[in-house]
Amino acid sequence: MQGCSRRGLRSEACLDVDAVLLATIKLAMIQYIYLGRLGYDEGLRLQAEMAGLVAEGRARNVLLLLEHPTVLTLGRNAKRENILASDEFLKRRGVTVHEINRGGDVTYHGPGQLVGYPIFDLRTLRTASGGRMGPVDFVRGMEEALIRLCGGFGVRAGRICGLTGVWCGKSTGIRDQGLGVRGTTGECLHESTSSGGKERKIGAIGIHVARGITSHGFAFNVTTDLRNFELIVPCGIADHAVTSLAREVERPDELPTLEEIARQTAREFGQVFDEPVVAVESLAALRAQAAAPMQFPAEDIPLQVPAEVEWLRGGGERPVRA
Repeated sequence: MQGCSRRGLRSEACLDVDAVLLATIKLAMIQYIYLGRLGYDEGLRLQAEMAGLVAEGRARNVLLLLEHPTVLTLGRNAKRENILASDEFLKRRGVTVHEINRGGDVTYHGPGQLVGYPIFDLRTLRTASGGRMGPVDFVRGMEEALIRLCGGFGVRAGRICGLTGVWCGKSTGIRDQGLGVRGTTGECLHESTSSGGKERKIGAIGIHVARGITSHGFAFNVTTDLRNFELIVPCGIADHAVTSLAREVERPDELPTLEEIARQTAREFGQVFDEPVVAVESLAALRAQAAAPMQFPAEDIPLQVPAEVEWLRGGGERPVRA
């Protein structure tokens, strides 16, 4: 650690800081919880709560998995004209509109769509080269997890250069499967302007990062009523269609429940981000864990100040080597 040395030996305070950092990395894992259907405002409050716990070190990386009632969300870069329905029509249909701080344009959420809110501390994650993971790396990782999820159901999916998200389609520009955060080349598969609108979006992604903690996340269409996307220009992209897992598989009636697909999604997140995955039974259990006193592995904390450090601080005798 730079700026933490004295005559080639680190101070006791520096050792303590490193012990905490090492313990944090050792304790890194993904805890996921499936919440079923949750109101959008409640989802926002829950994200803020979890982000606070993760920032304080009271919770590990948390993956909230759920579905929302019918809502439209406008990201930081959204254009209101990409909502095609009038306010009166939306009100009659019971559709609410929310302006939020994630990236991206307008997105639809509704029943049959798996929504994932990864509340992750990016400082606990590493890229393939061993460096700290940044927001763009993290988005590519989420894409990878959803690409692999599609592949598990025999659905061909991939990326389109310049367009965030996960896409299905027969264009040769989309690869069958990604290689993962720890092996991905990051190359553009083809130019988005040459796609001709053949690809269909199955997963939308938009995140917010504050103090290294992520929020918001992805929306993956499973059995979503795709007619509701006619209310908007999805993600502000007019020349591409949307699709769902149910539309892409051969036997949609054999798809597992949304909860089971959530479990499989969590597993893919663990593989892509190279972290163990643990299911949390309830929010109460997660909050109880966060309220417990913080503990670190004993082997990571110095039991005593080394003699060399004590001598440099002016105490004790100069150590004699045998």
